[in-house]
Amino acid sequence: MIKLAIALIHFPIYNRTGRVSCTNITNFDIHDIARLARTYNLSGYYVVHPFESQREIALRIIKYWTSGKGAQINPDRAEALKIVKVAGTLQEVKDDLKDKFGRPPYTVYTDARPLRDFISPSQLRRKIRTSKRPGLLVLGTGWGIVKEEIERGDYFLEPIAHTSDYNHLSVRTAASIILDRIFKLR
Repeated sequence: MIKLAIALIHFPIYNRTGRVSCTNITNFDIHDIARLARTYNLSGYYVVHPFESQREIALRIIKYWTSGKGAQINPDRAEALKIVKVAGTLQEVKDDLKDKFGRPPYTVYTDARPLRDFISPSQLRRKIRTSKRPGLLVLGTGWGIVKEEIERGDYFLEPIAHTSDYNHLSVRTAASIILDRIFKLR
């Protein structure tokens, strides 16, 4: 198991008008990022949402695919969703990782915009291999994590390059690209 987990946060993020907002949990994000995290043998995938009603929806989805009829229909998906945890805050995630590894995690925030000095995927790969602490890769929803939250992180990962004036990948797509770049074999 790799000492890196993913947290998908739904607050505090920007909405399309640039206001601080909160997004809803989506079924696709739960499934696809869980499959991605399991494929790369990450130590966990955390869906983080401040509203209990949203967390309950996520837990029902996870339960269906890990112990309900969904687990019988698709055992591979059940295996992936077993690594998903639901939390109300990012601090809960950090506490869980500290309990699991005996040390608090360092945080690596992501965004499509170059908001601060960043580390490259290869630098992060080296950090993951050499650090005694677990890493926590923080992904946002909506139109990105609020800048003040990103500034609290230990690191900011180099944004994904784009070749047009359109720069709005789904978080699932961005997560796939990011992990491929971090763990590339060359």
